[in-house]
Amino acid sequence: MPLYTDDSIERLRQSVDMAELVGAKSELKRSGAQLMGICPFHDERSPSFSVDPVQKVFHCFGCGEGGDLFKFVQLTEGLSFREAVESLSDRYGVTMELTEEDPQAAERREKRDRLLELLERTAAFYVRNLWESPEAEEARLYLAGRGLDEQFLKEFRVGYAPSAWDTVLIASRQKGYSEAELMDAGLTAKNQKGNVYDRFRRRITFPLCDSRGRVLGFGARAIGADQQPKYLNSSENVVFHKGRQVYGADLARAAAAKAGEVILCEGYTDVIALHQAGLRNTVGLMGTALTEDQVGELARMAPVVALALDADSAGQEAMIRAAKVASGRKLELRVVPLVGGGDPADIVQNDGPQAITDLVAGSVPFVRFRVDRVLSLADLESAEGKDNAAAQLAPIITQLPASAMRDELTELAASALGIGAVKLNEWMGRPRAPQPEPSGDAAEPPQRPSIATEIDAGGRVERAFLVQCLAQRDTSRAVLAELDLESDLTTPTFRRMAQLLLDTEPAKELTAPQDDEELGRVLAELQVRATQNASSHAALTAESLRLKLARTEREITAAKGSDTGKLVKLVELRESLREQIERQVENSLEATRDPQD
Repeated sequence: MPLYTDDSIERLRQSVDMAELVGAKSELKRSGAQLMGICPFHDERSPSFSVDPVQKVFHCFGCGEGGDLFKFVQLTEGLSFREAVESLSDRYGVTMELTEEDPQAAERREKRDRLLELLERTAAFYVRNLWESPEAEEARLYLAGRGLDEQFLKEFRVGYAPSAWDTVLIASRQKGYSEAELMDAGLTAKNQKGNVYDRFRRRITFPLCDSRGRVLGFGARAIGADQQPKYLNSSENVVFHKGRQVYGADLARAAAAKAGEVILCEGYTDVIALHQAGLRNTVGLMGTALTEDQVGELARMAPVVALALDADSAGQEAMIRAAKVASGRKLELRVVPLVGGGDPADIVQNDGPQAITDLVAGSVPFVRFRVDRVLSLADLESAEGKDNAAAQLAPIITQLPASAMRDELTELAASALGIGAVKLNEWMGRPRAPQPEPSGDAAEPPQRPSIATEIDAGGRVERAFLVQCLAQRDTSRAVLAELDLESDLTTPTFRRMAQLLLDTEPAKELTAPQDDEELGRVLAELQVRATQNASSHAALTAESLRLKLARTEREITAAKGSDTGKLVKLVELRESLREQIERQVENSLEATRDPQD
């Protein structure tokens, strides 16, 4: 995988307007040198989300989330660092330079880039063909009959592949693409006689894209009843792997990150219909069983997945399979009750956007769905049927800890079985309930605490010192150089922060290594604090003395009861440090006092 040079990443950093970038996700108001707003990462009423538009960092004093502009895009759009860089470079028109690649890697990348270009050209052709070709009238009527608006069809780049055997083949050859490239892109196929022909013909096409919206392949629906199969996808190839993508992820990612929830449907038209209904955090399963890679993609988009799969038995079985695949991940599964057997697109078309919105809002925990399903399939008239139902319910209910949810489900099941809750518990064996393993019913992951809640008094001294170091970078390196980082800084992340300051020239931008997420978060918080706090050389000196005082206090504690002579010297040093701190605090106050006071 190619990497981008530090210089090009820095050019991109300088090109991004941080206020504009963050302002698209949260309304910001100026507060001194900072911008403040409601945090997009947790629910709050009072603004605790701070943005430094100059340093291009953010930090929430409520949930503790923070980082630089790349981290912000990663979190809000569910992207990796590399994908965030590429997304921003596209958005701000900055050309990124690759580090040196070995010849084979460069050749593979160039081949992939040509295939992606070919797929983009083909997608654009299919779109034009849908709206301009007389042959596509039947496709346009079908889509209109599904209640899908032209605006959203164009946003999803829905197209039409003509019925001729070689339209894409000939047009692509004329543009310089080889038959091998067309085969590698999944756009052509070869019959038993060796003749090459267009893979998609007389079909509505749905581009299948990566996180940046680049076309990797197509799903295509037949128009005629005589065509088989009804749905045809791109074959597995160099760029397309069906089990790795979910349909519409590129268009739903930002909305899913903001909502903290992604809605999963089965079909392409379901996804478009729900976007049209205002549920922009919807993606599609593309008619396959959920894979590990797709679960990973969903988990990167949001911590909660609402399953809006068809209400038929196949859809319900798909939900059970989805829970098995999601088992062990910090992913909460909920189920949208699609009553009446209709699919989401039918509900939008027949009952209106509010109907599907209400159903999604009324989604139930996956464990509730499992209980309802057992009861709906059980024979509740016979004693044998009730015994079987209780046996199936036992592993579902007893895995839950003592909670309102467990009591509610027990009461629900007991009522359906026509017995008391106490009796049902007896039937289920009343096993001691362990903590549930993640199986789609995991509770929402806790908010990440602010570093302010993670450190003790000594850690707060270290933090205050580093804040002054950031505010006084021209002089702080000399102060840092006098410290013994291992002894003076007890918090590992603060120790790495101090080393970063020592290793970085004052004139250069401070950036944490991409593999040290915690340091990046702390750097952002300290930079925000540095712009909010008063600073001076005297304040820096006072904080460095407090650091030494904290170390001395630790040494006094260790020396008690062992070395009396050493203890006396340490106590004297403590008193001396306290006096020095008082003088520096006075100097610091004098430095910040208004001359007119």
